[in-house]
Amino acid sequence: MTETLETPVIGITVDAEESGAYSKYPWYALRRNYADAVVKAGGLPLLLPNEPGLAGDYLRRIDGLLVTGGHFDVDPGLYGETERHDTVILKERRTDFELAVTKGALARDTPVLGICGGQQLLAVALGGTLIQHIPDAVPAALAHEQPNPRHEAGHDVQIVDGTKLREIVGVARMSVNSAHHQAVKDLPGDAVVNAAAEDGVIEGIEAPREKFCIGVQWHPEFEVDAADIRIFAAFVDAARHG
Repeated sequence: MTETLETPVIGITVDAEESGAYSKYPWYALRRNYADAVVKAGGLPLLLPNEPGLAGDYLRRIDGLLVTGGHFDVDPGLYGETERHDTVILKERRTDFELAVTKGALARDTPVLGICGGQQLLAVALGGTLIQHIPDAVPAALAHEQPNPRHEAGHDVQIVDGTKLREIVGVARMSVNSAHHQAVKDLPGDAVVNAAAEDGVIEGIEAPREKFCIGVQWHPEFEVDAADIRIFAAFVDAARHG
């Protein structure tokens, strides 16, 4: 009889605010299509409140980690910068938690997928650095904070041949949405770039030595490109066979 594998549990990091918009009291939130994409790919989404001290407990209960984006930035001091650009917005508790749980996942070889700001967090966890504000650092940069809606494409990216991401998506070029003012600047030697925009901005990274460790700068949960869902499918499959 064929063994039936259990549905893999995918821990998803969430956003947090002290008050405003949703509630006058402190709240957590997650855009629904993150969880929808995990379910569509065959995973069981589990939202992870920002509790740095519980990172190890979460990791003992999940099979894969999805680090999401948000309207905030990683503290430049965490990657060796002494100055902070005026546009940088911090959420220190969320960053502390995401760094703790991501580093823990990497140590356990738990599959990790970082999306947008989650890719930037993943890069820092791996030992990389970030561009603090693309318009000030990249001449003739594309509109990486696209003016059109996020469920539409903003620009294309080139997928690097020979990478795990290229193997997953099966195409050399993708149309992606774009909602970021920062980007990965440098990576340590054991991580590689797997996607880039025409202006040279890094759009994807991966750590080949890990079972599954991929970051993408766009938001594949919107399924702007037909290949987007393949990223979630490969991630959940890696978690299932972990």
